[in-house]
Amino acid sequence: MTPRRLAVCGVAVLALLVIAATFLVSGNAVQVTPPAPEAKVRGMCTALADALPDSVAGLERRDTEPSSPFTAAWGDSAIVLRCGVPRPAEMLDTKAAGGEIRGVRWLLETSRDGRHRCTTALRKAYVELTLPAKYGDVGALMDLAAAIKKTVPRLEDNATAS
Repeated sequence: MTPRRLAVCGVAVLALLVIAATFLVSGNAVQVTPPAPEAKVRGMCTALADALPDSVAGLERRDTEPSSPFTAAWGDSAIVLRCGVPRPAEMLDTKAAGGEIRGVRWLLETSRDGRHRCTTALRKAYVELTLPAKYGDVGALMDLAAAIKKTVPRLEDNATAS
């Protein structure tokens, strides 16, 4: 093989390795649509991102795609957090299920396929947590409570979030 042909093959192999490495790195990320919070909420969500634990419900943190300070994920069947989501219409339903876990109030919803969506209530930013059916307990909510309490202030009595 001539030196020129060897160089061309080397460049082609290097290009394939770069493409494969890029695929492997981004292929492990969880696809999440980031919310677009209002300016007054962005700082709270960024602070929450910095305070989030490395593991939730015993699951290790994963990257999200696209990368955003408003999203986080843990585990293979990912538990997904989105900060700065709009207020769910269900919050106005007096029959909606809710609860308080470690000082954080949550609106609790379950879809027909068994997935759970939990959204913080009475906070200055809405934080949504989506859990696959197999993670149906409150372990994830317990693990996130300290970070949420630290970074997303409670609403004052008689105030509403926007």
